[in-house]
Amino acid sequence: MSLLDRIATALPQGTAFVGAGTALLGVASYIHLAAAGHSLPVDGMASFSVLWTVVSSIGLGLFFPVEQEITRLVAARVVHGDGALPVLRRGAVLSASLLAVVLVPLGVFARPVAELFFHGDTGMVLALGGAFTALAVAYVTRGVLAGLGRFQAYGMQLGLDGAMRIVLPAGLALSGVDSAFAFAAVLTVAPLLAVLATIGPVVKGARSGSAAHWRDLIEHLGLLVGSTLLAQVLVNIAVISTKLISTDDDALVAALLSALVLARVPLFVFGAFQVSLLAGLSSAAAEGDTRKYRRLLLKAASVTGGLGVAGGIGAVALGPALLPALFGAPDVLGPVDFAWLSLGTTLYMLAMVLGQALLTSGAARLQLVAWIVGTAALVAVTLSALPLRTRVEVAYTAGSFAVVAFMTLVVRARVGYRSLHS
Repeated sequence: MSLLDRIATALPQGTAFVGAGTALLGVASYIHLAAAGHSLPVDGMASFSVLWTVVSSIGLGLFFPVEQEITRLVAARVVHGDGALPVLRRGAVLSASLLAVVLVPLGVFARPVAELFFHGDTGMVLALGGAFTALAVAYVTRGVLAGLGRFQAYGMQLGLDGAMRIVLPAGLALSGVDSAFAFAAVLTVAPLLAVLATIGPVVKGARSGSAAHWRDLIEHLGLLVGSTLLAQVLVNIAVISTKLISTDDDALVAALLSALVLARVPLFVFGAFQVSLLAGLSSAAAEGDTRKYRRLLLKAASVTGGLGVAGGIGAVALGPALLPALFGAPDVLGPVDFAWLSLGTTLYMLAMVLGQALLTSGAARLQLVAWIVGTAALVAVTLSALPLRTRVEVAYTAGSFAVVAFMTLVVRARVGYRSLHS
């Protein structure tokens, strides 16, 4: 059976819709970066790279857990014939609260943040706040759609987001715009337009039901936010570490972001089934079907490993040439750099699969412990005496490996040898 066949049969029905939307969003990310790379000066691209990284780490780390918890609770309600509207309302309030936690200090410390990361441009801080707001809204609606199993609408939202991220940056580039703020603002406008276009299925699908208790929604949220934040720091920190350690090396900062995006091509495919994997595992756990749960998990891990290997081979072979050609990035990275980044990406994706298993089997606390272990490994390598470039790349791989090793031991104990409810 081919890899594509295994992807098609391994996961719940509807994954293809999410896959199409994720693919378009992934392509859009490359076009967005390419348009910015060919339009912005090196210092502007470095600022844009840092903003992109912060949005991908802190933004995703805070608000993706809200989607996951909404998905888990709504999927369980669907199994028992209960309505999702109470969960939607609680989830929206929760997401707004997390957004306030981010925006208030960002507003208070706008000037120091601008000086540290954006060459003093406070407009980039405003764009950062806008991007956080867009994520806060989008992840709530996606959680409801995924929990209801409405993957067509979910995929449409991703696809529309991606389409806007193609059209808007391309228009800016063709118009000769060289403002980092303009390219950064796309991260706000595109997701919000996509949410507006797909809000109908959310409202129609979220029918009235029994009261949703805050305890159910936030019981594990702190653990999940901690886990997701550390996970996103691990996968994105190379750019920020380089900026903090070597503040004047804008060329390496800009090149690292583009290289990480190339090395993480498999993540865009992985994202297509990560959503339906969580819904599938949540449903199997709610049904108490340990055999189905274990089979789904093993197939997902197998597909993920295959994606990582295939993507890594392509990145090592083509990455160094594609950086300057596609993204206008400085030609400072070679095959060895891409090998480290690709290996780290494969391990990171396996950690995400295992993390879903820990979450749905009631081991959210151990999931957080795993990411703490991985972060400790990352910090240890980052503070080592290795050359800067090698240091941040190996740190990514070492941190991901530590997480996978820890999670594997826990998952084998929880899922491999006893039932979900034991």
